[in-house]
Amino acid sequence: MSIWQQPSEAHTPWGGAPHCPAGSGADPTVRLSCKELITDIPERPDGNPLNFSIEPGQIWGVLGPNGAGKSTLLHTLAGLRKARHGSVKIAEVDIQRWRRKRLAQRLGVVFQERQDDFPATVLETALIGRHPFLPPLSMERGDDVSVARQALERLELDGLEQRLVSTLSGGERQRLTIATVLTQNPRLWLADEPTNHLDLRHQVAVMALLAEQAASGCGVFLCLHDINLAARWCSHILLLYPDGRACWGETQSMLEKSALEQLYTQPLDSAWVNGTRVFAPVA
Repeated sequence: MSIWQQPSEAHTPWGGAPHCPAGSGADPTVRLSCKELITDIPERPDGNPLNFSIEPGQIWGVLGPNGAGKSTLLHTLAGLRKARHGSVKIAEVDIQRWRRKRLAQRLGVVFQERQDDFPATVLETALIGRHPFLPPLSMERGDDVSVARQALERLELDGLEQRLVSTLSGGERQRLTIATVLTQNPRLWLADEPTNHLDLRHQVAVMALLAEQAASGCGVFLCLHDINLAARWCSHILLLYPDGRACWGETQSMLEKSALEQLYTQPLDSAWVNGTRVFAPVA
């Protein structure tokens, strides 16, 4: 786990946070915790209360079949939906008590789908990530544009800056969504299917990027459908069952064949590849 200094009010552009010597203490604004949390899913009885924390440097992967409540949980952790019971806290402050602008300076969300209601270019869209740090009615400055350009380059979109978002492919839009959050430079990432619409090379590139964010001291929480991406990149796993049951822990102890077969009601084969256990459905 990387150890970082507590940030000042001035936001550090992504990739430029100062490293702290070991023992100086983790950034308290990064830690997200939930206590006795039950998400509010209509017509579903209460499931297992969730009690876990996303610490700096950790990557949590959430696995479960369609309808298990992965997206609902992510939206609840982001403060976009109220819980049926329990609490979600960032830096020991209830998420509903955070002012939205200050929360957006710490927390970034990659949604599963996004609507582009207004015409905008790729660069203009990426610059939305700087809005939490701008004074009211202010325009982006040169430093903001530079940060956005770096993020677009990191997601291999630097040649598309003046393209309208409406002309992009599904995979390009997904990478733009991630580039916009990267421009925001949050210390907590909540991402719902971040590899959605991406080809194999870009799936690996995005997961590597999120691993870099964790190594820099961020906490990362991902909803995933790909067990093997979770096995390769996640430090912790949360399994969500459609009936509300849940279990969580370190990846090595959670990704057991019998548990995953029960989770998905699907027989699986497994094998070890380069030190990572991989899974494939049995036809």
